[in-house]
Amino acid sequence: MDSFLLEFAMFPTSADGREGAGVSKSVSKIIDMIDKSGVAYQLTPMGTIIETSTMREALDVIEKAYEMLGDCERVYSSLKFDIRKGKSNRLKTKIESVEKQLNRTVQH
Repeated sequence: MDSFLLEFAMFPTSADGREGAGVSKSVSKIIDMIDKSGVAYQLTPMGTIIETSTMREALDVIEKAYEMLGDCERVYSSLKFDIRKGKSNRLKTKIESVEKQLNRTVQH
């Protein structure tokens, strides 16, 4: 199995002021959709990381996330991929690898 790690941020930037400075209401809709999809993910303060086994699956999540914000006049999004053949479960194993180098036990 291949591993497609995708770190992304997506939120409305509409000038209509509906959400003010906070975007948590819109972001929570996206996180709920990802959670219900069964895709492995990790929410961070600056974005969300998902892991899929295909590029298409990762891009489908992005498309659905955009659809969750469909009523917004303007949407900001940034995406970063880390693609590795023949690996899986990298959301955990990448962190464990660093923790091992630091001689620490992973705390989850």
